[in-house]
Amino acid sequence: MASAYQNVGLYMAIVVVAQHEFPSLSPKNETQNSKFSVLFLSLLLILFSTVSSWKKDEFRNCNQTPFCKRARSRKPNSCSLIAVDVAISDGDLTAKLVSRTPTEVYSVVENENGKTPDPDQNQEEQDNQEQKQDDQSAAPIKPLILTLSVYQDGILRLKIDEDPSLNPPKKRFEVPDVIEPHFLDKKLWLQRFSEEVIDGDSESSIIIYLADGYEVVLRRDPLEVFVRKKNGGKRVISLNSHGLFDFEQLRSKKDGDNWEESFRSHTDSRPYGPQSISFDISFYGADNVYGIPEHATSLALKPTRGPGIEFSEPYRLFNLDVFEYIHDSPFGLYGSIPLMISHGKRGGTSGFFWLNAAEMQIDVLGDGWDSGESKISLPLDQRRIDTLWMSEAGVIDAFFFAGPGPKDVIRQYVMVTGMPAMPQLFAAAYHQCRWNYRDEEDVEHVDSKFDEYDIPYDVLWLDIEHTDGKKYFTWDGVLFPHPEEMQQKLAAKGRHMVTIVDPHIKRDGSYFMHKEATEKGYYVKDATGNDYDGWCWPGSSSYPDILSPEIRAWWADKFSYKNYVGSTPSLYIWNDMNEPSVFNGPEVTMPRDALHVGGVEHRELHNAYGYYFHMGTADGLLKRGDGKDRPFVLSRAFFSGSQRYGAVWTGDNTAEWEHLRISVPMVLTMGLTGLTFAGADVGGYFGNPEPELLVRWYQLGAYYPFFRGHAHHDTTRREPWLFGERNRELMRDAIRTRYVLLPYFYTLFREANTTGVPIMRPLWMEFPADEAAFSNDEAFMVGNSLLVQGIYTERAKHASVYLPGGESWYDLRSGTSYKGGATHKLEVSEEGIPAFQRAGTIIPRKDRYRRSSTQMANDPYTLAFFSSEL
Repeated sequence: MASAYQNVGLYMAIVVVAQHEFPSLSPKNETQNSKFSVLFLSLLLILFSTVSSWKKDEFRNCNQTPFCKRARSRKPNSCSLIAVDVAISDGDLTAKLVSRTPTEVYSVVENENGKTPDPDQNQEEQDNQEQKQDDQSAAPIKPLILTLSVYQDGILRLKIDEDPSLNPPKKRFEVPDVIEPHFLDKKLWLQRFSEEVIDGDSESSIIIYLADGYEVVLRRDPLEVFVRKKNGGKRVISLNSHGLFDFEQLRSKKDGDNWEESFRSHTDSRPYGPQSISFDISFYGADNVYGIPEHATSLALKPTRGPGIEFSEPYRLFNLDVFEYIHDSPFGLYGSIPLMISHGKRGGTSGFFWLNAAEMQIDVLGDGWDSGESKISLPLDQRRIDTLWMSEAGVIDAFFFAGPGPKDVIRQYVMVTGMPAMPQLFAAAYHQCRWNYRDEEDVEHVDSKFDEYDIPYDVLWLDIEHTDGKKYFTWDGVLFPHPEEMQQKLAAKGRHMVTIVDPHIKRDGSYFMHKEATEKGYYVKDATGNDYDGWCWPGSSSYPDILSPEIRAWWADKFSYKNYVGSTPSLYIWNDMNEPSVFNGPEVTMPRDALHVGGVEHRELHNAYGYYFHMGTADGLLKRGDGKDRPFVLSRAFFSGSQRYGAVWTGDNTAEWEHLRISVPMVLTMGLTGLTFAGADVGGYFGNPEPELLVRWYQLGAYYPFFRGHAHHDTTRREPWLFGERNRELMRDAIRTRYVLLPYFYTLFREANTTGVPIMRPLWMEFPADEAAFSNDEAFMVGNSLLVQGIYTERAKHASVYLPGGESWYDLRSGTSYKGGATHKLEVSEEGIPAFQRAGTIIPRKDRYRRSSTQMANDPYTLAFFSSEL
């Protein structure tokens, strides 16, 4: 759901006027006062006329984000740290990182007030201000502690933090409850290390075992950590090869210190001063890098800095409620997974994951970015992609994945963060959603129309209007007076319902959730220690401090049948707005200096906030069913590990051909980073798609792992039967395709659940040596057997389809054979998009048409097989 009230000041003015003129007004008698209705609607018209789809000025860019700007300004080889006191301790390799010059100090260069440069200033004024250093910002560089740990299957863990024995002002935040608990049991206890002089260094480097064929090198001076092939072989992945490492240490505020940072009307107190971390990561033998969702951009990540790349932005990881996001942009959206995967024909596949939930900015550096300043040199036949990673806070808790294949890296990543959840069959079928189905009569009407037109579906969704005044875990007593009976009618046909439960809690003294949270002290606090009060759908709202396991357990208990009155076993949950979205907050989210349990600042955990809600909600449904009912929970915000708790989607897209096109690399990228149960709103959330676009979107969406039609309340109704007989038949056939293939999809869900390998895959995952597949994000694989090519332009008559590999491919509808390893220009019709089965594969199907997946349980299977010998 969108942040419809982007112009928050005007929205709040409407509320104030309404409350002043009509103090006795309640949601139940709004329509009884015509005078109010006219006033309110008039003001809303003014509001919506001022709202644009993309308000660039609402959000910071790198130049307005001091930690990003500082990190980008550093030159190669500026890191002065070296590794000393190397030892084996508790099975880990440990070292201290100290400056070559013991008396060296670091200083943070900002403007004279320590504040973000004014976006209205010209560049020359900004540059002049940033030359003025505050002497009080200078501080001695204290030693840091480095720890290297080795785990089974070629996984290296690197941790760098401040030395606790030196009494830093507080403990830096380490993200809890993301690492799979059993992963820690896979540690390989180091017993010894060897030494080797590299590139004529004055100090020998430390060598430790990683896996068969791989070893880790800790270079003391200059500081560097890298993975290489054994016995002096080629490098795979490295940290600080270009000397860009920087670690700003926490400080105690003294009289005269002014570390405040301002953006628009919001001020961040930054009580511990700048605390960012940045470093370079290099991938060797790489043709492309992928991952780090969520961005509406290409699958293969484009360079963001280097010759010929002007005024560029890094890829931003900062969970935000973005209103009608634009495509082909590095701007961060609703979720963040700081995992990057490299792939190359010669170098294979490797990965790097930084477990850090603070805002992150990542540059992919183009060829020649260092202008010859870097000291690193490679043979001409070994390609390298350099990247720069920057975060506002946290620690370095990073994982290197040696691969060597695409599925190896995915497996290594989910070993750390957990396997994707195994959904129930109904969740893999088609979902019908809208903001909002009006009432029980509307629900019954929509359900009956699916049956009337023989269109299968499994889940009907209710958005925020089903509640009593935007109070979650409640029902509107007028519109939905019999919720249990409504759900039972759907369940009788094997269908389910999903209701929305957002994280903001209405500040209403009569609301049981608000009363309990207030009495127990369960809300996030503002910088002064009071309950944080922000604006969202209910108006004045507060937000549970879900970082706390105690508060998560309280939240989970609210999904019991006793607490969620009107819920039944066939009801499941949708967590929206959980970035968190705060209409009057900085960048439409929570202030960075808001406080969580244990004194953790919101800046330190922001990107994981929605993840903890997803976790708590899934735990609640699991507990509701006594551990015997697999939960279904959809979340808009996500973080590493979200795959353990349910599905995600690409958020508030638009009914445009470009958004249909960009949905493919977005969902593919989610799959590469563990989020195997993902999709996009079919038809586009905003706007009114023309029938051809809607049909093409259903034809493509039938192959998304998560298949849901959804629309904004301002759009015209768009259920599949509303566009004429022919379009109804085409959309019905697309949905039926999904139901025919449900046995295959469910098999792939189980494969994902046990290996982490995504359901929807880039071509290069199945054909890792095929260079023509490396940048192809118009087509994709479903499992290892199906290849699907979308149609992304209106009135298309032909499509160019690249079929990789040496085997033949067979058109799913006609059975026509096509040669692999070639591009084919094919005629296309309105009846479907190009889809092919790979020779030598078997696909299980169910070909009888039913109302829902539940009713297919006892139907016979069909095995579709195309021999490689034909």
